[in-house]
Amino acid sequence: MTEPRIIKKYPNRRLYDTVVSSYITLEDVKQLVLDRANFHVIDARTNTDITRGILLQIISEQEEQGSPIFTTDVLAHIIRFYGDTLQGMMGNYLEKSLQAFVDQQHLFREQMRTIIGNNPLTMMTELVEHNLSLWKSVNEQLQKPYVPPVSINEIFPPGQPATPVNPNPPAATPSPEKPDKERKGRKDKL
Repeated sequence: MTEPRIIKKYPNRRLYDTVVSSYITLEDVKQLVLDRANFHVIDARTNTDITRGILLQIISEQEEQGSPIFTTDVLAHIIRFYGDTLQGMMGNYLEKSLQAFVDQQHLFREQMRTIIGNNPLTMMTELVEHNLSLWKSVNEQLQKPYVPPVSINEIFPPGQPATPVNPNPPAATPSPEKPDKERKGRKDKL
């Protein structure tokens, strides 16, 4: 494993990256975290490791900027664990829970990559190309002029019945009987 990158914090509150030999900001340190770089922040005067303090400062700024991850209730629960007999277990529990969450997220992304392919843009491009060719095909069919059939043979080719044949013709239904008044009226006429 490589030596951790050393960042020195001077009394003027500036951070100095010893690898690139220049001053950096908290945003640069955040980028190091996102890049999974191995680093330590050292107080230049006392030579003590203050990495945790810098990371907490980054978290604090992130929590103030957008949608916070830590709700008031979560922070209150964490504060209550300080000084509790379970304080040592709580840090380990949170670390393992976050690692399990990260592992599940990684697994989900890998499964999605397998389904979609390495690049979701490629899938979208293929879908657009397919839809475009389908649209062109339909458009070409619509552009062709309609030519009506000129003979009955074009509508009903020889060898096929001109009208559909029903293999089960409906049974003849008896006519309903006429009402009594109509029958009487006919008898009177006779």
